[in-house]
Amino acid sequence: MNELIKINYDSEQPTVSGRELHELLEVKTPYSMWFDRMSEYGFSDTIDFSTVHKNVIRADGVEMPQMQTDHQLTVPMAKEICMLQRNEKGKQARQYFIQLENAWNTPEQVMARALKLADKQMHALQIENSELTYQNQLMHPKALFADAVAASKTSILVGELAKLLRQNGVDIGEKRLFDYLRDNGYLIKRSGTDRNMPTQRSVDAGWFTIKETTVNHADGHISISKTPKVTGKGQAYFINLFLSGKAKF
Repeated sequence: MNELIKINYDSEQPTVSGRELHELLEVKTPYSMWFDRMSEYGFSDTIDFSTVHKNVIRADGVEMPQMQTDHQLTVPMAKEICMLQRNEKGKQARQYFIQLENAWNTPEQVMARALKLADKQMHALQIENSELTYQNQLMHPKALFADAVAASKTSILVGELAKLLRQNGVDIGEKRLFDYLRDNGYLIKRSGTDRNMPTQRSVDAGWFTIKETTVNHADGHISISKTPKVTGKGQAYFINLFLSGKAKF
């Protein structure tokens, strides 16, 4: 995927510069006025964006002493702003952010981020507990991995959870995982429109959410499609459950 705009990966989720997005969209309104107007659509500081102050950079790359205000926008915020522009540039940028989100949320990327965080935690553990032997510390990487996944804000499909489990040595596929979740009271087993939806127990525990998608049919009527998704907390719970050998399937 060719880079349309620079993506910042320094925080928990990718962000983009508000000023660079403003330039990409070829907005004529001055940045500060434009951003204030965009913020009126319900975006929140520290949740959807963060404010940064930096030196002005001239066109030739020279850094000037003057300061200017910029913002790091989350990808969902940037994508919504692109929709608001209602022009070809906005459409192009929105499609780019959709591709970025899809790539960011693949099981492989979720696992890579979790393992990276687990590695950081392992390194910190080695420093803080220098009296422990290296072999003792090696006993905990999978638990740290599960904790790292739990900290993730990304919810994934049941099939993607099956992939994560297989990558951690659990011989299970999507169909067998669905069977296990139904048979053990995590998903609704009975036939009907709510089959495979999370049970109240699973929702209350924070292991699952339900994604609702509007479907426009050819005959003009609209229906709602519901899909169960496993939260970061749920991913950690099931990974620990299966790796501990407590899950029988």
